[in-house]
Amino acid sequence: MSNLIDIADLDVVYLSYDEPQKEEFWVKIKNMVPWAVRVDGVEGSDAAHKAAAEASQTERFILIDGDNLPDPEFFNLQLDIKDEQYEKAVFRWRAKNHVNGLMYGNGGLSCWTREFINNMQTHESSDGSDETCVEFCFDPLYWPMHDCYSTTYPNGSAFHAWRAGFREGVKMCLDRGTKPSVLEFKDSVHKRNMDNLSIWHNVGDDVEYGNWAMLGARMGTHKTMLTDWNYTEVQWFENLKNIWETECNEEDFDPDMFYNIGEQLHDQLDLPSVSYTPEQSKFFKQHYMSNWRNVGATVKEIDVIRKAEGW
Repeated sequence: MSNLIDIADLDVVYLSYDEPQKEEFWVKIKNMVPWAVRVDGVEGSDAAHKAAAEASQTERFILIDGDNLPDPEFFNLQLDIKDEQYEKAVFRWRAKNHVNGLMYGNGGLSCWTREFINNMQTHESSDGSDETCVEFCFDPLYWPMHDCYSTTYPNGSAFHAWRAGFREGVKMCLDRGTKPSVLEFKDSVHKRNMDNLSIWHNVGDDVEYGNWAMLGARMGTHKTMLTDWNYTEVQWFENLKNIWETECNEEDFDPDMFYNIGEQLHDQLDLPSVSYTPEQSKFFKQHYMSNWRNVGATVKEIDVIRKAEGW
């Protein structure tokens, strides 16, 4: 027997860290969702989510990332909690990425339970023995949902755009959180992740700092797959800041570096490396997934795939 929950009855937590636009977005979110509360500046993804759980007065709550702006209509929806699994699950909806037009869970709205968060040990709290040392999504009760209810703006500065790209450039290479060999790469990485990775590498030059996001993605993939760098370091923002300060110059985007890394990824990993003009990048984003439609707030992505493919 299903149980309908109004999203408007759930607490909303805005989880910000160092996003340049976080104060502007907080004002907009408070105007949109007056009952929202904020957690700011907590180090570590696991610790930050535990602080968000502590800030919520409801067992299930909505989480908004610091660079995300929701669609106001989202808060008029209901969640259809169909059974015990739904009661325990985390829902992660898609967000549309302002830089490259991708629509998947990265940066999207999410709905957690305090019990789930307080019991999890991920990212910096992981012992490194399972997939959750770099990502939440491999927990069986962490569910990617089909619908898209927000836009994520990871390009608040050159550094933040680069960092967002770098993190996805690492994570999209992994096979359930584990680094494959170069020979295994094309066969072991999920096709959708491979598609998303290529878009991160090549699309975004039509927006401010979009070139830095593309460079970050290329660098993340290169370091993960073509060097002996420890990819689990991606879990700490301070590690990424050190790479940025050592290898990049915010005042001088290096097109030769961008091109050379792309050529290495093409030659050694068979990844496409293209040079879109800003107009071509904008054109891609206008038409990528242009026929998208939402189908229901608690429809899982896997269920949509099963239906489409006749499982």
